[in-house]
Amino acid sequence: MSNTPKILAFSGSTRTGSLNKQLVKIAANAARNAGAEVTYIDLRDFPLPLYDGDLEEAEGMPENARKLKQMMLEHQGLLIASPEYNSSLSGVLKNMIDWVSRPEANEPPLVAFSDKVAVIMSTSPGGLGGLRGLVHLRSILGNIRVIVLPDQYALPNAFQAFNEDGTLKDIKQQQTVEQIGSKLATVLAKLVA
Repeated sequence: MSNTPKILAFSGSTRTGSLNKQLVKIAANAARNAGAEVTYIDLRDFPLPLYDGDLEEAEGMPENARKLKQMMLEHQGLLIASPEYNSSLSGVLKNMIDWVSRPEANEPPLVAFSDKVAVIMSTSPGGLGGLRGLVHLRSILGNIRVIVLPDQYALPNAFQAFNEDGTLKDIKQQQTVEQIGSKLATVLAKLVA
């Protein structure tokens, strides 16, 4: 059995040109370089209806929610880049969390999130870089039993921050995002040893 830490990386944005997708990929590459096995997914590939208890009761958990839950179960760590929508997280990200958190028959509550270790980040065209949304995301994740590392990053002025190849123009910002990714890999390596 491998003790290689497994990390699931994704953005709370489904937009094709999402800068949060680019940001999380920087951290994901650094986590890979630090020895983790990283799976990057795009939530656009897993469309979900809005969470509705009546729909869940009538039809059960949607297939894409099951797929996402299974991926969560197979990974110990989460790298999440969360865009800020009206000072909070995106509806897409919150809806995914709501569906994946639902227990199915004979499952303990929050089985897909319990004891996961996460790092969160954001980027935004504004001067705060999406920081206000990270406050809400940290609170939600903590309440569903995810251990959220204190390291996080909010990258401001997103439209001017990225090179064409997806790296950051400012080497210190690039290094900060890379350090966040490698930190998650390092912490997980200690936990799975």
